[in-house]
Amino acid sequence: MAKQVASLATVLSLAVVFLSATTWAEMGTGAMPLKAAAGSKAEKHLSEGIEHYDKGHWDVAGKLFSEAAKEDPTSAEPHYDVALVLDKKGDHAGATKHFKTAYELGKDNPEMQNSEILKKHLKM
Repeated sequence: MAKQVASLATVLSLAVVFLSATTWAEMGTGAMPLKAAAGSKAEKHLSEGIEHYDKGHWDVAGKLFSEAAKEDPTSAEPHYDVALVLDKKGDHAGATKHFKTAYELGKDNPEMQNSEILKKHLKM
């Protein structure tokens, strides 16, 4: 009986790990990067980053989005876009950090505030 309980516990533990991994993996499906606000210093890097993001070039897009965040640190969109790349790469802790910053800076951006992936990372 003890072996059966231990086996059942192992199976349940593996199921929870699998379901959690599936949820994280599916979280960013369909989420698209956001463009910079008009006149933002980050506009050029974000535009280039979005082109690479659309092609699945996560490393290049991430570098460009990070540069955009440095150029315009008060802009929410670069942080949101960095978070999307980190999510795609499996760095969910890093993605959550950038989504939090994006949420705080982007209070006037309904597209960001209503983002499902942002809400899931921030557990809203």
